[in-house]
Amino acid sequence: MPEIVVSAEKRTEKGKNVNRRLRVSGRIPGVLYGGSKEPVPVAVSPKDISAVLRSASGENTLFDLDLGGSRRKVILKEYQIEPIKGKLLHADFYEVALDKLLEVKVHVEVTGTPVGVKVQGGILDFVTRELEIECLPTDIPDKIVVDVSELELGKHIRVSDLKLSDKLTMLTEPDIVIVHVVAPRAEEVVATAAVEGAEAEAAGATAEPEVIKKGKAEEGDEKPEKGEKKEKK
Repeated sequence: MPEIVVSAEKRTEKGKNVNRRLRVSGRIPGVLYGGSKEPVPVAVSPKDISAVLRSASGENTLFDLDLGGSRRKVILKEYQIEPIKGKLLHADFYEVALDKLLEVKVHVEVTGTPVGVKVQGGILDFVTRELEIECLPTDIPDKIVVDVSELELGKHIRVSDLKLSDKLTMLTEPDIVIVHVVAPRAEEVVATAAVEGAEAEAAGATAEPEVIKKGKAEEGDEKPEKGEKKEKK
């Protein structure tokens, strides 16, 4: 994987108006954290941070933050996105030591079509989409892949069923369910039956007026008003 370098510069001014002007100039505010060092306010290009997020490791990508010619190994600590236009507003970084273990959350990717879905008519329920692990910064995986091809109806895969590299330590509780195959919900079956029943009633309602037209109303009987031929259920 090619080395990623993000240029940064120290910020000396703070405040909403300052940050607003910074964004107008094409940069966003951020803070560099790490170890026992004091947090350092920085400014970076949102395009550079977007490139990091689009990489294979996403927010767990290990990269260099070039601060005035001094490079620091960092990962994204957190970032803020404007909800409407999706623009990056802020990014915080965490400086890491390559020889010290780090706790990170890694996305889960499911692969394959379960037997319980393909043959037994079940539904795959993807319950846990992120797992927490501990490892060295250079060993952070892009994702954790779970093969569900052999998963049958009523069966599940728990965290304890995963086989990880010796370089990774799982921190998520072992009994947590990641995926399972379940039967279609009872409400869905009822809803299907209700639709079929409504279609049958509609067909019957269409045929009824023809029967009424063929017969004469008994003397003294009131003619049914329109819409009163059939009670709504």
